[in-house]
Amino acid sequence: MATMVSPSLLAADFLHLDKDIDMINRSEADWLHLDVMDGVFVPNISFGFPVIEALAKKCQKPLDVHYMIVHPEHYIQRTAQLGAMMMNVHVEACTHLHRTVQEIHQAGMKAGVTLNPASPVSLLEDIICDVDMVLLMSVNPGFGGQKFIENTIQKVQRLRKLIDESGSKALIEIDGGVQEETAPRLVKAGADVLVAGSYVFGSKNPEQVISSLKAL
Repeated sequence: MATMVSPSLLAADFLHLDKDIDMINRSEADWLHLDVMDGVFVPNISFGFPVIEALAKKCQKPLDVHYMIVHPEHYIQRTAQLGAMMMNVHVEACTHLHRTVQEIHQAGMKAGVTLNPASPVSLLEDIICDVDMVLLMSVNPGFGGQKFIENTIQKVQRLRKLIDESGSKALIEIDGGVQEETAPRLVKAGADVLVAGSYVFGSKNPEQVISSLKAL
């Protein structure tokens, strides 16, 4: 399977989002990654439903919504109504993770689960066959443009082993510090989907960068 790319809106130009969405629509990007932050679960606030609603009308790529918030289960129906393809919640934010994953599926979306850098892959052993994707944070969540955490490579390998041995169909997505040096190593370790923010939107030719990530 070719590597999938989900550019992160967090690094886009918020004064000219229409321009950046046009670029995403033209590009080979598979999805658009939306980082929703609440200033409680992570030390930053990003954007909420008014922004997502506006871009959902214009974006032709499936929306990959990553909630870095407390109580993401409160927003399952609203996220589904916006037409999101994937709703991704943090293990650390969900007391009743299995129930939340079930409710996401019942609402008609794919369910993703995210692990922070310090959370071990073993936390997923009892739910790995119920999720469609696992997102590994390769930086501490809350801010874009951070340095890649090296341990992520081994973590991808451990997660790949867990998925293969359990018979799960879950994809592995990586978010944080994805660029030309780290991306090939992540794919080699077993990653399926790469989230890239500043590496895509900060480049002179974002479409070319997306294309080069897909070619890995």
